[in-house]
Amino acid sequence: MSRTLVIGDIHGGLRALEQVLERAHVTPADKIIFLGDFVDGWNDTPHVVDFLIALDKTHDCIFIKGNHEEMVLQWLSEGHDNEEWRLHGGQSTVDVYEAIHDEIKNRHIDFLSRLNDYHLDERNRLFVHAGFTNQKGVEFEYFRGMFCWDRTLWEAALSMDNTLSRKDLFYPKRMALYEEIFIGHTPVTRIGYSVPVNRANVWNLDTGAAFKGRLTIMDVDTKEFWQSKPLPELYPNERGRN
Repeated sequence: MSRTLVIGDIHGGLRALEQVLERAHVTPADKIIFLGDFVDGWNDTPHVVDFLIALDKTHDCIFIKGNHEEMVLQWLSEGHDNEEWRLHGGQSTVDVYEAIHDEIKNRHIDFLSRLNDYHLDERNRLFVHAGFTNQKGVEFEYFRGMFCWDRTLWEAALSMDNTLSRKDLFYPKRMALYEEIFIGHTPVTRIGYSVPVNRANVWNLDTGAAFKGRLTIMDVDTKEFWQSKPLPELYPNERGRN
């Protein structure tokens, strides 16, 4: 039986990715939606990209662009660099790519250039890395960078009265457009959680794999989920992101 599975922010943690795919018993019959931020953090960033490129050949995958993919692509393809990016996981990426051949780098540039801004499925469920701001929906977003960077969608969901229905006058219009919205970008560990968090019709799958948390994969229909070990246990000789 096929499933639709969604995976939160990986941040270079290949060992965690391999672990959750195994724990969820993922098969080629399943559709896998990656919510972005595959890169930056732990030192397996290029190996994660290689793994995803290979996985796409054997499985039904949808890859969504995160803000870290945007920054890594700018660095790899244009040489654009900034200290803030390096401080938030980019330094590990710079260090490990020193040993990567140009042919492989070009293959990674091609992959990162083809990522989706968002995915809207046949059941009106939206998958996006961060959020969006236009009340008419993602198709009308003026500032496409919001798909990678916005945090106001999650803030709005957290502040809502959970008794409101999507038809209520006070339900945020942009959220009411969709049956469900699945995001990453803002770790739920910031509000004291270690598992996926649902507020209103928004599900946040970033369970802190960039830091001391775990990587999560979830069945979109049943909401059953599987998690890796905490990333520091899988990478005991690294610090990850600070």
